[in-house]
Amino acid sequence: MDTRMYDYLKGYRFFAQVADGIEDLGAQEIASLGTSEVKTTFRGLYFNADKAGLYRVNYLSRIITRVLAPLISFDCHDTKYLYKMARCVPWPEIFGLDKTFMVNSNVSHSRITHSQYAALVLKDAIVDTFNEWCTRRPNVERIKPDVVFNLHIANNKATIYLDTSGGSLHRRGYRKHAMDAPMQETLAAAIIRLSGWQGETPLYDPMCGSGTLLCEALMRYCRVPAGYLRTAFGFEFLPDFDRGLWTRIRKQADREIRELPPGLISGSDSSGESVAAARVNSGRLPGGRNIVLHKKRFQDIPGLRNTTIVTNPPYGIRLSRKQDMAAFMKEFGDFLKKKCTGSKAYIYFGDRGLIKSVGLHTSWKRALKNGPLDGRLVEYELY
Repeated sequence: MDTRMYDYLKGYRFFAQVADGIEDLGAQEIASLGTSEVKTTFRGLYFNADKAGLYRVNYLSRIITRVLAPLISFDCHDTKYLYKMARCVPWPEIFGLDKTFMVNSNVSHSRITHSQYAALVLKDAIVDTFNEWCTRRPNVERIKPDVVFNLHIANNKATIYLDTSGGSLHRRGYRKHAMDAPMQETLAAAIIRLSGWQGETPLYDPMCGSGTLLCEALMRYCRVPAGYLRTAFGFEFLPDFDRGLWTRIRKQADREIRELPPGLISGSDSSGESVAAARVNSGRLPGGRNIVLHKKRFQDIPGLRNTTIVTNPPYGIRLSRKQDMAAFMKEFGDFLKKKCTGSKAYIYFGDRGLIKSVGLHTSWKRALKNGPLDGRLVEYELY
């Protein structure tokens, strides 16, 4: 197979995975990063981009989960044909024996019904190609592989992708310590974006946990690229990878980083362990030591006036002990009403049934999923 015939090279069209409910934010974001012909579909976006645009999306996008480059597409009604077509790809020209790999698979509405078996067939085709070409094979690694391939079969049409992100982009690299059921970084970035906060008011999280919302607020204000701490990307395995161009794009983006003014971003939590985790996590980012953190219950905060408040209360599976969450949220609502005049609050409810317990009029609500939680982000204007 001529590598120039890879599907993505025919039109430089890619697929970006994005969490359900924030496709519009992802489309807006990648459109600003030099892509074109962005089309929204279920849990993802198709878009066109040259090499520079592809590198920018992977390095700078805060909303996108991963970007896939289609290598080969074909009609596929059985696993024997899947194996035959996968053997047509010159896998040793994409990655070497010193690299590990893994295969993700998704199958729907097709004669092939077992996604794990389909992934195994593709894995065997890759390994057998190496054995034929090199008489040796690379290792499969499921935790931190060097190269990730995605197999998608829908309506008997198969597409084999190379994951140009090299793993989920929500793993920024700053979260070395996490508490129970942490918020995904991409969701936290979406919440900060939806709040409209740009640094014109102080931002405070009174139940900060391990600091994900605070870190994403810092990265947005300080223009820290979402991939700043990542050491490698999957696009480095594409046959047309341009290392010089990638180096220039990365340096250009890093030059845009600015300092965080002391006191602009702050947070607290009743758990000392959470505050310690937030301090370690934020400290890994440029300017992170300027985030002010305290061990403190929200009930003991004197007030948060003229402030942008963002928080993800410790409900449900995040609780280490049983509490009356309705009463807890009513108390938090009283705190907002009495001590936060002139502020706006953005609260993420993993259990949307608790919204009414706050006892405040909502300005708007938006459905946002955090893993299995079908939650709601709610804005309160506190006059």
